[in-house]
Amino acid sequence: MTETKKKTGGLAGVTAGDSSICLCSAEEENLLYRGYAVQDLATHASFEEVAWLLLRGDLPKAEELNNYRQSLNDMRDLPPSLKMILEKIPATASMMDVLRTGCSALGTIEPETPDTPPFHIADRLIASFPSMLFYWHHYHLNGHAINLNTGEETLAGQILHLMEGKSPVEAYRRCLDVSLVLYAEHEFNASTFTVRTIASTLSDFYSGICGGIGALRGPLHGGANEQAMDLILKFKNNDDAEKGILDRLEQKKLIMGFGHRIYTTSDPRSTIIKWWAEKLSHNSADGYLFNIGETIERVMWDKKSLFPNLDFYSALAYHFSQIPTPFFTPLFVMSRIAGWSAHLLEQRANNKLIRPVSHYTGPEKRNWLYISDRG
Repeated sequence: MTETKKKTGGLAGVTAGDSSICLCSAEEENLLYRGYAVQDLATHASFEEVAWLLLRGDLPKAEELNNYRQSLNDMRDLPPSLKMILEKIPATASMMDVLRTGCSALGTIEPETPDTPPFHIADRLIASFPSMLFYWHHYHLNGHAINLNTGEETLAGQILHLMEGKSPVEAYRRCLDVSLVLYAEHEFNASTFTVRTIASTLSDFYSGICGGIGALRGPLHGGANEQAMDLILKFKNNDDAEKGILDRLEQKKLIMGFGHRIYTTSDPRSTIIKWWAEKLSHNSADGYLFNIGETIERVMWDKKSLFPNLDFYSALAYHFSQIPTPFFTPLFVMSRIAGWSAHLLEQRANNKLIRPVSHYTGPEKRNWLYISDRG
């Protein structure tokens, strides 16, 4: 990691280090994972293939992919002691807090040691994050433990099966699979940089991931799709949406799900998830919400020259897949764990403690005043 004394708000535009994992190109408005365009990955790959690619550097061969899926399936269950901890977390807890606590607890039950294989903890968390969340959710919803071994081949299928208690509709499963691919990695975003900063201190794997969850919990990073969905649901039709957005802009209110710190004219992921949102809207009782989304998109571009980012239409894609809004950000964790883990391992491989400098804005040096002289 390189240090810099460049003064800039939020480190915007500051190059903070080298990475071979992801390219977010503002000039070309594209996104590459290990050199592969996200459009190709979303069209042809499964999340498991993308997780392997991010962690291990290349796409898996057929036998490797089959073995990897089986390995993830074998790691879905949770230790009894972790289940007991999840049972004691209040039903009113934030789902992000459940995942953070579950990750930390697993780190004490299955701690990292010098003999831990390089990718084991990453794979274990990929496999078990859905188990943690839905075990807690159903225990407090229904008062009993659920079976975490669903027999689903893919992580997307596992998530939806655990959520609904049955095998998912294939279109919903594939839509979620694509979403997991799109959310899996995005360069030095706030949560990933947090993970790398923690890793740079030579802390353990679980601590780094807990830090990432904590950063993603903040509404300026994760949660935009939840807020976008809440906004869309406020409007009854296109005219209502146009008037409502114009009023909010007049009041200088922030419209979540638009614009991006890296991209300037479009988010290359947005078109992909928008296609899925439109596809699923045709068979949804409230499919008109897609038209409301397009109305909001048009007004935001016409009035503010802001484009929808991944979060905006992913909200509708999730909604049409019958995923409740409170699960949106936890799904982000279940995807981004692949990218976080890849960055953590990359940081360790060529480590330097991340310690930037600040631009001091306080008073000049002052003389000490005894209490009797302080007035």
